Amino acid sequence: MNKPVHPLIPADRVNGTDVCNEAGDKLGKIEDVAIDKVSGEVAYAILSFGGVLGFGEKYHPVPWRLLTYDADRRAYVVPLDKAAIEEAPTIEGGELSGWNDAGSREAIFGYYGRYGVGPYWI
Repeated sequence: MNKPVHPLIPADRVNGTDVCNEAGDKLGKIEDVAIDKVSGEVAYAILSFGGVLGFGEKYHPVPWRLLTYDADRRAYVVPLDKAAIEEAPTIEGGELSGWNDAGSREAIFGYYGRYGVGPYWI
């Protein structure tokens, strides 16, 4: 994977970026990012997956540390397949404007822990 020319990117340019797996299969796109207000660390990429014309989409908070940007693909790459995303924890669309992950973070990081990603708050 090639690294980007510029190491920083504004959040509004991250939104809408494709997410694919290592085989190149498109899994969805980044709908938004969730940033911890205190530490300033990006906690999650909110991945939109499935649905047609905006109906039936599911939103998956994927730990930011799990994503790697591939400049050649112009996409973020994750070590997941479609089945893994389908089984991953979700949030409701109404929570995209801000949500408290305190009640779901154990499930999220419990799920993604198998990929070697630890909690963002540690």
